[in-house]
Amino acid sequence: MTNVRAALLLLIGLFLVSIPSAQALGTTPTEAQALREAAQNHTAYTLPPEKLKLAKELFRDRTTLHFLAEGWGILQLILLLALRIPKRMRDAAEKMTKIRWGQCFIFVFLFLLITALLNIPLRLFGHHIALAYGLSVQRWGSWFADLSKSFLLEWIVAGLLVMVLFWVIRWSPKRWWFWFWIPTMVAVLFGVFLSPIIVDPLFNKFEPLQQHDPALVAQLERVVGRSGVTLPPDRMFFMRASSKVTSMNAYVTGFGPSKRLVLWDTTISAATPDELAGVFGHELGHYALHHIVQGLLFSAVCLLAGFFAGQRITRWLLAKYGACWQIRSQNDWAFLAVLVLVLNVLNFVAEPIENAFSRSIEHAADVYGQEAIHGIVADPQTTTQQGFQKLGENSLDDPTPHPLVDFWLDGHPSTASRAAFALAYNPWTAGQHPKYFQP
Repeated sequence: MTNVRAALLLLIGLFLVSIPSAQALGTTPTEAQALREAAQNHTAYTLPPEKLKLAKELFRDRTTLHFLAEGWGILQLILLLALRIPKRMRDAAEKMTKIRWGQCFIFVFLFLLITALLNIPLRLFGHHIALAYGLSVQRWGSWFADLSKSFLLEWIVAGLLVMVLFWVIRWSPKRWWFWFWIPTMVAVLFGVFLSPIIVDPLFNKFEPLQQHDPALVAQLERVVGRSGVTLPPDRMFFMRASSKVTSMNAYVTGFGPSKRLVLWDTTISAATPDELAGVFGHELGHYALHHIVQGLLFSAVCLLAGFFAGQRITRWLLAKYGACWQIRSQNDWAFLAVLVLVLNVLNFVAEPIENAFSRSIEHAADVYGQEAIHGIVADPQTTTQQGFQKLGENSLDDPTPHPLVDFWLDGHPSTASRAAFALAYNPWTAGQHPKYFQP
């Protein structure tokens, strides 16, 4: 137990060290003033009446679908356990082979298959909504192909992790929550590193941005030059998103040799070069402010807490309902269904915390991005605000989302608040100071 406590203290220390000083992270007076002004500005992002109506309907439909999907995800596992379906899948796996790794992959396949089939009506409705509101143009055949590839990848990865989980449970029945957390985080790190190289190309087509738009790359390199971040042109990519969606996006992914920035073709076609510089500055901020590392450490803390709570709750559930569910012990393959149920409930409860963390780093990247393009574009405030206006119109973002839903579900500040902050934030006026760049 001493080793476990030492590892926990080390994790907490790494988390604290990874975060810049309180002074660097804290809200500057200029930033605070801009936030106050932004809260009073309700015109920085608006929609015409016909789009506003659609945006509110879309917000309602997506919110309903999200909570329905989460509720159904929990309820279906309760029903499966009550009907002893996991027990039957375990029996089937054990009859098919005596080899444990074979039993593991058979059980995981059956478990993922039945949950996928139970979730397919809501997934179909979700894609129907995206098509109906013009946010997706992906044909059903392509959509089902992506769904099949996702299922196959999930089966392979989940099968390997579940095999490790049950090995750890047999080795350390009381402290598996900690020992399993270690290989899980290793898998997360490998996933973040390998995803842009192996996984993402399975679903979308990527091209070097230099090959597609050399002039844009030259503009973006000016932003890189101000940041001090190493991101050569061969790490900038163009993604053909228009074959599937109409929405705009850009993102950073990977780390080390796999680090890259991706601009969707929909974003490039809709935005001006100055607006693209602002988008790029925001994404570059995630690397400059070490958000990838902070996100990984935040995930590590959340996973550890989830596994810790999960071990205790599942132990109680097995003692109370194990005989009814015909699950022999936590060494039983059917125990996986109990653990997934508990982790789903914990994830639902933790969702506002995770999104609050995400909103904080997204706001920091907004500040960084606007400061990064100062001196490169003529008017960073208007340029950034206009970029958010286009983004919101393109995605049919509701200018006035319900505060509770926004707090619970949104990993970004609302489009309206981001646009208003962009207009108000001007740290280069007399008496004001930038947060991340020296004047």
